[in-house]
Amino acid sequence: MEDTLTVYKASQLCKVSPKSIINWIEAGHIKAYKTVGGHRRINRPDLEVFMKRQGIPIPDEEPANNRKRILVVDDDPIIVETIVQALEEDDNDYEVISAADGFEAGLQINHFNPDLMILDIMMPDIKGNEVCKKIKSTQETQHIKIIVLSAYLDEEKFAEMKAHGADVCFSKPLPLPQLKEEVARMLGKT
Repeated sequence: MEDTLTVYKASQLCKVSPKSIINWIEAGHIKAYKTVGGHRRINRPDLEVFMKRQGIPIPDEEPANNRKRILVVDDDPIIVETIVQALEEDDNDYEVISAADGFEAGLQINHFNPDLMILDIMMPDIKGNEVCKKIKSTQETQHIKIIVLSAYLDEEKFAEMKAHGADVCFSKPLPLPQLKEEVARMLGKT
């Protein structure tokens, strides 16, 4: 069982909406902390104390962890934070991590084994088409879905990125609702 819970996971255990969990945290009823990125996390024992106090039944065991994993690769911390927060607060309970450069992205792909990667291809140390080609041509990583982001690409460049293995391309500024919809579709959540 996980010892640290997202707001969404806590809401599932309590059988309430994520907003109710946030309200209870803000009112001081549930002890929680924020990650460096500003995301709320609840230690399982703290949630169980609250559940017992409120008479909410505590489930004996959880189903196996089948959360979809997403890696966000961008060197702009504001964009990363916006995407990560939007996906973590989504009802699909994604596990989301980020990388700020190509080297870190490479490590995370091997360690985290994401189901989907959101990749800014205009980063100093990343050649987007090379990243897409490498991921799609390697047996262990070819299953990873790739969403490409760029402020500078036209339709011709997007077509080129798709030829190298990108599944979807988005222009910046980011259409967040469309991105969330596309992520859910690609991960079979819709």
